Amino acid sequence: MRRKKRVMVAMSGGVDSSLAAAILKQKGYEAIGATMKLWPKEECTQDYDARSCCSLRGIEDASHLALKMDIPHYVFDFYKEFKNEVIDYFCREYAMGLTPNPCIICNQKIKFGLFLKKADELSCEYMATGHYAKVGRNKLDGRYFIREGKDKEKDQSYFLSFLTQEALSRAVFPLENMTKIESRRLAKDLGLKVYDKKSSQEVCFVQGHYTDYVKRQYKDEFKEGDILNSKGEKIGQHKGIHFYTIGQRKGLGVHYKEPLYVIKIDKNENTITVGTKKEVMKRVFVIRNPHWNLIKDIDKPIRAMCKIRYSHKKADAVIDKISDRRLKVSFCEPQMAPTPGQAAVFYKDDKVLGGGWIDAVLE
Repeated sequence: MRRKKRVMVAMSGGVDSSLAAAILKQKGYEAIGATMKLWPKEECTQDYDARSCCSLRGIEDASHLALKMDIPHYVFDFYKEFKNEVIDYFCREYAMGLTPNPCIICNQKIKFGLFLKKADELSCEYMATGHYAKVGRNKLDGRYFIREGKDKEKDQSYFLSFLTQEALSRAVFPLENMTKIESRRLAKDLGLKVYDKKSSQEVCFVQGHYTDYVKRQYKDEFKEGDILNSKGEKIGQHKGIHFYTIGQRKGLGVHYKEPLYVIKIDKNENTITVGTKKEVMKRVFVIRNPHWNLIKDIDKPIRAMCKIRYSHKKADAVIDKISDRRLKVSFCEPQMAPTPGQAAVFYKDDKVLGGGWIDAVLE
């Protein structure tokens, strides 16, 4: 008798990951549920609804659903690793005047890093999540790559763009051809009690405003400083650089004949520079530590679509290699606020070519 393919399903207690487990079980996989515990005991309370993907309630929901599906369920304590790799990174980036992207780091180092090692320990060939994305494979060289999911509004290819070839070769996304509306409907039909559960917030470990969270981690790091215009003239005072990000318009407390936006954050001088919308529109920037999906590398300039934040609409750009660790990206038309610390991800149609971290904005 042929053995069923064994797959570990990352179950957060939410509708997407629960449905992923149910679909795989229906398809005949030997599914094993697994949930991450990301908080110390004193912080794991039932009240953390905003942290639904990491809360005690999330763990309990995942356990109950696994029991109903008649699949094994494990809970892995990743608190130390999550704090070191994601939380500390998040706070450190803001302290440096950058804008972090913790979801990409979490997917790369925790969900498809540590979790994948646990899948090995459980003799699982694959690991599944409830992400809205697809995995493809290049017929010419066998490379795996991320593709956009069916639901373009919920597509999470941007957040998965830094996964390794090993992770991609074993990743399964059962919701790849579904929309969020369709997934909730199917979850309801299958009797999953979480079918209408609220989706988790983007930064799952922050309750309230992220600035308060960061300030608690760096109590003496942030001080008030000058807000400058693009001529270097003082026009106001900021509350601390962690309150601001490139392109921000609200909360500046300065007035001008037209709206002003943050165009520069200088940690060393402890200043925020603001300018008009025209001044925040930029065309050329440099990324560091490129990571490739569909292709291995580039040796000459290539044309691609580029996305500089999750909510950004992809725009036409030219990517040019500076060195193995740096690329220059030139948009054909200026785009709103390329932001140091954020990821730039390159696409060919719906396929992820690769990406990297925005390091410096040139013009």
